[in-house]
Amino acid sequence: MSKEVILEVKDLSKTFSNQTVQQHVLKNLNLKVYKGDYTVIMGNSGSGKSTLLYALSGMDRPTMGQIVHHAGGEPLNISEFNNDKLAMFRRKNCGFVFQQNYLNDTMSALDNVMISGLLVNKNRKKLAKRSKELLQEVELYEDDWKKFPTQLSGGQQQRVAVIRGVINNPNILFADEPTGALNSQNTENVMEIMTNLNEKGQSIIMVTHTIKAAERGNRIIYLADGVITDEIELGPYMGDYRDESNPNQQIAKERHQKLKDFLQEMGW
Repeated sequence: MSKEVILEVKDLSKTFSNQTVQQHVLKNLNLKVYKGDYTVIMGNSGSGKSTLLYALSGMDRPTMGQIVHHAGGEPLNISEFNNDKLAMFRRKNCGFVFQQNYLNDTMSALDNVMISGLLVNKNRKKLAKRSKELLQEVELYEDDWKKFPTQLSGGQQQRVAVIRGVINNPNILFADEPTGALNSQNTENVMEIMTNLNEKGQSIIMVTHTIKAAERGNRIIYLADGVITDEIELGPYMGDYRDESNPNQQIAKERHQKLKDFLQEMGW
């Protein structure tokens, strides 16, 4: 059974120019993203990873090419949208998680989630219920809801940021180095949350520079000098390959080695 395409990129290019130099960051890319996939974009520094992510999500505009989202079954070429229409599209169809959490320090954790939800859903009672349920799922409870971001740990803040990213049931959750500012334990916690979201059907596109985060994905796309050089399909995440209690440890080890070999072949 073929997968459902939710995002298609056709002849995508992005060029930054000043008076004397043109920098071709993305070069004639073609790509399809599938519903329910956990797609990971990797590449060395300066390869165009974040630029691609921002173009796919409508946060930045390509110089040339088409970005077609299949949201609600209708193909939408967001490359043709004006700024207002693009902003409305992002609110309804895209969720975002960044390396920095960008929480509002003057608002509680709960309000940080709800303010994003209110941009789409004006039913405050239903939105509050959903926000609290999602926060509980990531082990943030009533005492935490009332706290300001500065009263939460870095890992807790990023969990709030992830929930804010999915509060509107986005077609795709876009994540740019979501664990880049976290310690190892908080990294593991946030990655587990995103894996759980994906297992429930959330489509994710994530940029990362670490193999530990990348192995959470089922599809790895490698970018070099603005060009997609290759990709690999890993299948579903099978747990930590180092965990002796993992019943799928051998499969997880083989999967990890497959990713490691692929990245070495790419020159990573």
